Amino acid sequence: MNPILADIYATVIPSAPFIIAAYAILWLALLVYVIKVVSGLKKTEAQMAVLEEAVRAKEGGVSR
Repeated sequence: MNPILADIYATVIPSAPFIIAAYAILWLALLVYVIKVVSGLKKTEAQMAVLEEAVRAKEGGVSR
């Protein structure tokens, strides 16, 4: 093997577990964030549905 490549591989390979762990943590954090955003969106949509129903009920009760 080329001595320069051997030197590069000797430097990179020992740090590979840390790089893999960093990417895993990044993807996990992104997944948690997306789950929280979707959960909040569903909660907001449910609140909007209740509000729209209340507005329709109020408009239906108003005499014109």
